[in-house]
Amino acid sequence: MFPIRDENPQVLTPLVTYVLIATNVITWITIQGLGSEEALIRSVCDLGLIPGELLGRAAPGSAFPMGSYSCVVDAEPSWGTTLSHMFLHGGWFHLLGNMWFLWIFGDNVEDSMGHVRFAVFYILCGLSAAALQMATQPNSIVPMVGASGAIGGVMGAYVMLYPRVRVDMLMILGFYVTTVSVPAIFMLGYWFLIQLIGGASSLGQDDGGGVAFWAHVGGFVAGGLLVLLFRKPALMARHPYHGWKPASR
Repeated sequence: MFPIRDENPQVLTPLVTYVLIATNVITWITIQGLGSEEALIRSVCDLGLIPGELLGRAAPGSAFPMGSYSCVVDAEPSWGTTLSHMFLHGGWFHLLGNMWFLWIFGDNVEDSMGHVRFAVFYILCGLSAAALQMATQPNSIVPMVGASGAIGGVMGAYVMLYPRVRVDMLMILGFYVTTVSVPAIFMLGYWFLIQLIGGASSLGQDDGGGVAFWAHVGGFVAGGLLVLLFRKPALMARHPYHGWKPASR
């Protein structure tokens, strides 16, 4: 199942959502070279988050091979990677998938708290995601990149704010393709369950199975909690479909 759109009108122009999407795309073009091998690997190694490096659990000089290159653990790690990793991606589909989810769910979460609060909220969710991933894979020397932890926070906030809003989903069953409309709590709850299952299966693996499931979980939970502090009641009152009350048509 893949979300196509939500039946949730915008109240504010989602300026921060637009800026975040633009920043990720510009980073992909200018720093990651549109995915060209050398630029992509160099950016991931230099600006990605390496848990074992930051936590001092991996020996300096340890190397993680990436194609014809290797990411080498630095004796003096940069904590700036806890921020920079949120704007890097590992491939075209990784970038497009993340930006699509942010496009669908980011505008209405921004509606609930305003532009500045949403920007701070997004960064805090990304940092929370990174923290849980490091806690569960402290020895890993695999670089972590992607906006999905922060976007997981957006999704956690969305399900707290708009649980009954309908989300149109694309379903592909072999040669049969159709769309279905489900409540946000069903779609996002299903997504969260998949992350929990994936995270549980990756415990004890220093490479995490190649997917930062616990970052997704950490971002989602952080978003669901932080939105209780960041939302503005006056902005929420302007929105027609918030909360558990039946959506008026």
